[in-house]
Amino acid sequence: MCVTCGCSDNAKATVTNLDSGKVVTIPANDHDHSHEHDHSHEHPHSHDHEHDHSHNHDHDHSPAHTHAGMHGTTINLEAKILAKNDLLAERNRGWFTGRNILALNLVSSPGSGKTTLLERTIRDLKDSLPINVIEGDQETVNDAERIKSTGCRVVQINTGSGCHLEADMLARGIKELQPPMNSVVMIENVGNLVCPALFDLGEKCKVAILSVTEGEDKPLKYPHMFRAAEVMLLNKIDLLPYLNFKVNDCINYAKRVNPDIKIFQLSATTGEGMDNWYDWLQQQLQQKNKNQDIA
Repeated sequence: MCVTCGCSDNAKATVTNLDSGKVVTIPANDHDHSHEHDHSHEHPHSHDHEHDHSHNHDHDHSPAHTHAGMHGTTINLEAKILAKNDLLAERNRGWFTGRNILALNLVSSPGSGKTTLLERTIRDLKDSLPINVIEGDQETVNDAERIKSTGCRVVQINTGSGCHLEADMLARGIKELQPPMNSVVMIENVGNLVCPALFDLGEKCKVAILSVTEGEDKPLKYPHMFRAAEVMLLNKIDLLPYLNFKVNDCINYAKRVNPDIKIFQLSATTGEGMDNWYDWLQQQLQQKNKNQDIA
């Protein structure tokens, strides 16, 4: 079991190229969950068998001592896993920068409307913005098929029992996708508001999608995710007349967790408010191109 988030070490992730049908398996060992213990399993009980067997077993095997050792090992393992992931993420970031690619990590709980948002964004901007997509899900290529139907190039990463994408998975996905220079890569992460906050993929930034059907207190319940995100898209606002959702409270909660977060209210279904999201995307592209020219 992964000490960082609780997902299985035996998660066999796969990368599926929707154009060629090629499927590549990412070995579980690639996650480097080597579980190296800091203590030896050789317990030198120096029993020379000439002692009195009536001794009282006054060994200090207290629960507190055992738990402290396990806790320390867990922290060390978690640090090691995240450190390796961060190193690979920096390599991904360098790869994107060298090709002038804007990479965005879309994160949310399941059912927030990430895929619908991507579909609409691709169709509305296909004449002005070259978008490629990496889809992340535990199983199926359903969402990748939806993205492919827009005419967009897409690669599916299935994480198996894993609950988030990691930098090495993205690297393998990018190898299959081969996005062109000066383009945009949208990474649709596995639906989860916890673990994807911990794992940098090498993206420019995280974009958190929150639907009004989920409850306005989500930023307070999952602060790490909203603190890690640069943008929050409050989706499905077309449903507000039918819900008891307090928009102002939600915005205030998000700002309380992350005062710098940018918030756009929109509906990927009706198109309301999508222009603000598109304007932000264009600004990111302009800034990226400006930085490229300076470099």
